[in-house]
This record gives sequence, structure tokens and C-alpha cells, in this order.
Amino acid sequence: SEFSKAQKKKYKLNLSDSRGRRWIELTVEEQRAYVMRLLDALEVTDRDKRLKVARAILYLAQGVFDECDTEVDVLHWSRHNIFLLYDMGIFTALLELLSMEIDNSQACSSAVRKPAISLADSTELRVLLSIMYLMVETIRVQTEDDRPEWIAAREAFKNELASPLYNGEPFALLLFTMVTKFCSMNAPHFPMKKVLLLLWKTILFTLGGFEELQEMKVRHRERLNLSPLPEDSIKVVRAMRAASPPASAMELIEQQQQQKRGRRSRRPLVKQDSLDTYNERDPFKNDDARDEEEDPEDTDSGIEGEVDPLDRDVIIQPPPPPPPLRPPTERVNFPKGLPWAPKVREKDIEHFLETSRNKFIGFTLGNDTETLVGLPRPIHESVKTLKQVTLSVNFPLDTRVISQGEEEVEDTPAEMLYLGMLPNLSQYVIALLKLLLAAAPTSKAKTDSINILADVLPEEMPITVLQSMKLGIDVNRHKEIIVKAISALLLLLLKHFKLNHIYQFEIVSQHLVFANCIPLILKFFNQNIMSYISAKNSICVLDFPHCVVHEMPELTAESLEAGDSSQFCWRNLFSCINLLRILNKLTKWKHSRTMMLVVFKSAPILKRALKVKQAMMQLYVLKLLKIQTKYLGRQWRKSNMKTMSAIYQKVRHRLNDDWAYGNDIDARPWDFQAEECALRESIEKFNSRRYERNKNGDFAPVDNCLQSVLGQRVELPEDFHYSYEMWLEREVFSQPIQWEGLLQNP
Repeated sequence: SEFSKAQKKKYKLNLSDSRGRRWIELTVEEQRAYVMRLLDALEVTDRDKRLKVARAILYLAQGVFDECDTEVDVLHWSRHNIFLLYDMGIFTALLELLSMEIDNSQACSSAVRKPAISLADSTELRVLLSIMYLMVETIRVQTEDDRPEWIAAREAFKNELASPLYNGEPFALLLFTMVTKFCSMNAPHFPMKKVLLLLWKTILFTLGGFEELQEMKVRHRERLNLSPLPEDSIKVVRAMRAASPPASAMELIEQQQQQKRGRRSRRPLVKQDSLDTYNERDPFKNDDARDEEEDPEDTDSGIEGEVDPLDRDVIIQPPPPPPPLRPPTERVNFPKGLPWAPKVREKDIEHFLETSRNKFIGFTLGNDTETLVGLPRPIHESVKTLKQVTLSVNFPLDTRVISQGEEEVEDTPAEMLYLGMLPNLSQYVIALLKLLLAAAPTSKAKTDSINILADVLPEEMPITVLQSMKLGIDVNRHKEIIVKAISALLLLLLKHFKLNHIYQFEIVSQHLVFANCIPLILKFFNQNIMSYISAKNSICVLDFPHCVVHEMPELTAESLEAGDSSQFCWRNLFSCINLLRILNKLTKWKHSRTMMLVVFKSAPILKRALKVKQAMMQLYVLKLLKIQTKYLGRQWRKSNMKTMSAIYQKVRHRLNDDWAYGNDIDARPWDFQAEECALRESIEKFNSRRYERNKNGDFAPVDNCLQSVLGQRVELPEDFHYSYEMWLEREVFSQPIQWEGLLQNP
């Protein structure tokens, strides 16, 4: 919140024209009239007066908390006021002020010369961005009790933000410009946390979240006459159960010593805890064979043949008595299978047929996947099965050729955003990764690095222990929010561009790879990940709207050190999952990038991340381990059988994928430069054909049809018919033409 208890009265609205009544007592028409007066006051030239009016608007957007008694009331009036502000055109007025602040060269040059930048250097920017963020986030979220006019306003605002209405580009491009100006040191006073949060929520609003993406996938498949998706990936992941992490050697020794001293552990000691609560049971067995109330973590999960010598005296015990059998009528259930439907690529079918033809016939047919003449009956059945699960499709299928002329490109929000980002895409990606590096907990403070704390450091540094502790928590929370916003933003861009066109996804991915995104993410995870996940960098009593409704208790060093009562910091868990998903998207089906994971020794880093008992995070860690298992050697696979088993049970199966044995044809020497150059060539052809046709007229397709050319309507200047006869006489009739020369050989 931009306000404190002591500042309430200072920014309380002056409603003298409404006979001293409170805001919540006014009619809607009176509220609209007051907002109109505020809108007029925003256009004054006096900077201090503008700031005062902007603070009044922010007070409205925050729910006139001085007139509310509960947090629910604050949220109710905040939502009511924000839709009112949008209806009155406040967002457009704020956008003009924001553009003016961005172009304020005097403020930028003053900030560059300052040795230390603080909160005071970005006051007006922070107020403007706070109002805009509240408007975007509040209008974006739909509730059950929304009025019809609010639903219409949401769609209008969404289209407005996505359309190139702001200086010929979507609103997100203005925020990207702020990011690049900050990272190039031209505007070090920009409040990056607020900019990144607003940018993330704008992209989330205009393009849609993961549930909207799933719906768009379904519509795309219907349009391309493809079979429907076998499952909803969001629902599958949500239904997964968390896994127990592998026990380290030190933990095993400590457990054994405790048992020898008579303090027997609650759970039996094994070499490794199962990476899945049902790891050692046949995944196709009936789940009802065991008691539903039994704690899955209290069960023995040792694999036969994998017993450590230290554990033999513990594991070799009489088995516990089986649970009582239930009546046969209750046991009639379908067996539990694997969570994902298998997939196969067209390339895999081609390779399978080529191998079969070489073996049984002695020659190949290239990329033909239809001709099965001469192949035995089992091969026919195998191909039929493979084609039934061919699901890996990138949208849209880019099968057009240049000679067919200009293609029709649908103006989707993702398409308009990509078109606006394309000229400076590399700068945007590098700037975001610079900020991610600066906010990473493993980063060391450097004098030449960008200062991301400009909008958290006060003018006067703390002088007491309590103030220092509070500032330390604020700084850590500040960094965590920046990581959260950037990771979510990059993941959304990758997913939406991949759905819009595969080459749009590939160019963003390649820029990320060239900017060292892969080692950056691995560096992020090369820390005590459990400490990061369980960090308590928040002060609950200062959260809005709690802090403005309830009386503020006295903060002490003990209360700050204790933190909140939550077991995990969901903000950091969210960031970790996003970064793992980005890493998966960058390396999937890219042999050279997968080898980068091997070269950077990512396996032990990723295995440490499995200690976090959260199903979704473990799934994406296991995916990253799966794609590199065939390159890690037989000894690694032999020593990590629990991890291999968890990969089998949790990760989607790819038919004909030899991931567990290392016999894959792709396990070959890697040439990073050649693969990336070939990909870049395809991307440049796509961009040139789709977006630069007018600029490169020499390479544009030519219409060679005489009837088509003569049938075109040509726009002629107005004065053409005045001089046409004169031109015809001078250039045509008076010039001798040797027609017989056309018949002679040159």
C-alpha cells in the first residue's frame, strides 16, 4: 500500500461539494461527477498538484479504506471504484502521464548522475503504476456477482490493451520499453518491480492464462480436423500426488545411529525413499488392496536387489500383516494406470518404417508412412497403433509456399504482440534475463550490476536493528516478486507464441538460449532449494488491506524473525515451477540444448530439487532428467534406479523412445552451432515471408498471369488524363518501332 495510518487524513477525499458526506454514502452519479473533477485536475501543469490528484485516485482504487470497517468492505469498494474509474476514462489519462514520465529526459539524466537512488526518485511513477496495476488485476479477475456492464467492460478493456491503440502498439510494448531503458542504465529510477508486475498481468489478461490456453488448443485441433486431446494436462498434474525425495547418505547414517541408540524411526530405513507414494506397487494393481487411511509415507519402498549393506539388518524383517480383505463387491474396480496417454511423433513412425523396410525388404521409401507392401502382419499392427497416438502437432501447420502469394494472418492478441516485439525482441529478452540474474538469490552483489532495489530503499538508511531487519525482509521479498513476475511472463510468452505459430516460439527460445538462459536457470537452482521454498520474507500485519483496517501491532525483532506460520512460500514455489517449465521448453526435442544440460552437470542440481515434495515441481524435474538419462552413462542409471522408476511412473511415455537404455540414434556427437544456424535460417525465412514482404520487394512473388495483370485496377493520379494524350504522342507514336526485330535471334 502507498499509504500508512498516519497518511490517511492527508489524502482523504475532500467532498465539501457533497455536503461532507462520505464516499460510500454518495450516489453513483455523484461519484461519477467527482471522478470527472479529478480527471480534469490531472491535466494541470503543476507537478505537485498532479501528484496530489493521482494519490486521490489511488485512494479510490484501494477501496476508500478509511471509511471501511472490514477487509471485505475494502475489497468490495475497490472493485466498485475501479470499474467506475475505467468507465470514466481514467486509464487513458494515466497512460498519457506515464508516457510523459517515461520521456522525461530531465528526470532520467538527474537519476543517472545520482550516486544512490531511493524511493523518492520514483514517487509519481509508482503512484501511476500502482493505479494501473490495480485496474488491470481487478478488472481481469471475474467473479460470480459481476454486473452485466462489468462483464462488457472487461472485454472492452481486454481488447483495448491488446490492440495497437497506444502510439500504434499494444500497451505491453510500452512496458517492455521501460524495462529496456532501465537495463541500459538510461533510466535507473524506474520502479522495476511494479513495471514487471504490470507487464505480467497485462500479458496474462490480453493473451490468457493456462486454462484459456487449453481451450485454445482444443479449438485449434478441431479446426485442423485432429483428434481431441486425450486429457486435460492441468487436471492431470493437479491430481498427481507429491513424492518422497531420495534420502541422502548422511540422513541414512543418522537414521541408523538413532535406531542403534534405541530411538527407532517411525518409518523403516531404506536406501532411498520412494520418489512416489505408490512407487513399489504395481501401477496397474487395484488401489483398494490397501487401507485408504494408511499413511503412504510409512510404508517400505525398497526395491529388490537395491538394498544397501548398511540397511540389511533393518530391511530384512518379517513383512507387516496384510490389511483385512474387503468384500468382493467392493473390489470390482478398474486397475490404476499411468497418468498420461502416450504420444509419438511422425518422425518416429518414419524411422520405425525405414528400419522395418531395410530389415524385411532391403530398400527404403524416404518419408513414406503409408506404403506397407511386403511388410509382415505385426508391422502393420504396430504402425496402426503408432498412428492412433500421433498427437505431437505444432500450431499452425506451416505448409504454405511463397509462390501462393500473401497468406492470411489472423490478428490475434499474440500475433499483434509478436509483431510489435519483433524489431527489439533480442533487447527485451536480454533485459528480462539481466533482471532475473540480479534478483536470483545466488547472485553476488557487483558494483557494475543493475540496481533493482531503487524502489525499495528509503532515502535515509535504517539506524536501528528493527529497521534493518524490516528492510532486509523487504529487499528479499522485492527480489522474490521480480523473479516470480519474470518467470511467469517468459513462460506465458513461450506457450502463447508456440500455439500461435511454432516459429514465433522458436525465435524467442533461441534468443533465450543465446542469452545464456539455460545456465542462468541452473545457477538459480544450484542453491539450498528447500531454504528458498520455505523462506519467510513477508510481514503479515503489513499486508494490504489488513494493515489499513486493523490496528497495527508493535513490530519487534522477535516477531519479524519468526515470520508467518505457513510451511512454504508459495511465491517461490511458483517461480521454481515456472523456471523448470521454461527449461523444459527450451530443451525439448533439441539435441544440442539437451547436451548443454549434460555439459553444465545439471543432473545433481536437478536431483536436489526433488527434495521439494510438490507433485508439479517434481514432474518437471523428472522430465529434465529423462531427456538426458541416455547421455549420463550406465553407471548413473544403475545408481539412480529410484529416480528412473519415478520417471517411468510420472512422465508421459513416448512410444519408441529409448530413453532408459542409451541406444537412441540421437546419442551422437553434438554440433550446437550447426543446429542453431539451421533453425535460425528457417526462422528468418518465416519472418521475411510473413512480415517483411513490402520491405524486400525484389524477393516478392511475381504475378505472371497476363489476364490477372491486365485485370488489375491501377490507381492513377488525378492529373493523369490531362497529359495522357501528350505523353502518348511523344513516347509512342513519334518513336519508330522495329517490330521485325522481335522475330530475329539475339
